[in-house]
Amino acid sequence: MKTNEKLKIAIVYHSGYGHTKVVAERILQGASHIIPDVQLLTSKSAIEQDHLLQEADTIVFGSPTYFGNVSAEFKLFMESTGRVWAQQRWKNKLAAGFTNSSSRNGDKLNTLTNLALFAAQHGMLWVPLGILPQYDASGKQLSEPNGMASYLGLMTLSNNSHDEFHEPADLLTAELFGQHIATLTHQLKGDSRMQTKLVTSLTSNQ
Repeated sequence: MKTNEKLKIAIVYHSGYGHTKVVAERILQGASHIIPDVQLLTSKSAIEQDHLLQEADTIVFGSPTYFGNVSAEFKLFMESTGRVWAQQRWKNKLAAGFTNSSSRNGDKLNTLTNLALFAAQHGMLWVPLGILPQYDASGKQLSEPNGMASYLGLMTLSNNSHDEFHEPADLLTAELFGQHIATLTHQLKGDSRMQTKLVTSLTSNQ
C-alpha cells in the first residue's frame, strides 16, 4: 500500500492577478491535512518540471476564466503536454479543476468543462467538487460552502479591481475541496497500490 506520506498531489495553476493563486493555496492547505506531499506549481514551472507531474498521483488544474475560457498562459501549458498525451503517461491519475473570475457567472462552467476534457483526453479520472450548497431556515442559499452551486469543479468569485486585492469568495470551499481530493487520492491510489501488490504476489506464487 502506498501510504499518505508517499502519495503525491500536484496543483498546477496560472494566476493573472493573484486571485487564482490564493485559491490554489487554500486547496493545498486542505489537501495537506491528509496527504503531506502537495506541490504548488505555476503553469510555467509545470512545463519546465514536467517530471513532478509524472510522479504525482493526482493533478489539480486551475486557471482564471478569461473571456469564457482558460487563460492563454494555462492553454500554453495544456498544449505543451502533447507528448505526454501521445504516450498516455497520465492515464488513470486523478484530476480535478478550479477557476476564478470577477463576475458571478462569467461562463466559468466552460472553463471547468475544458479542464475536464483536457483531463479526459489524458485518460485521467475526474474528481467533482463533491460539496453541496447550504441554505438557511428561510431557504436562502448561504455564501459558503459552494456558494457558486458548482459541481464539476470549484468556482470562486473575486473583486473586479486589480489594483486592490480582495480575496475570492468560497475559500472555505477551496479548503474542503482540497480535503475531498486528498481523501479520494488516499482511497483510490493508496488502496489500489496495495491491491496491485497483492495480485502480483498471488500470481508469482502460483
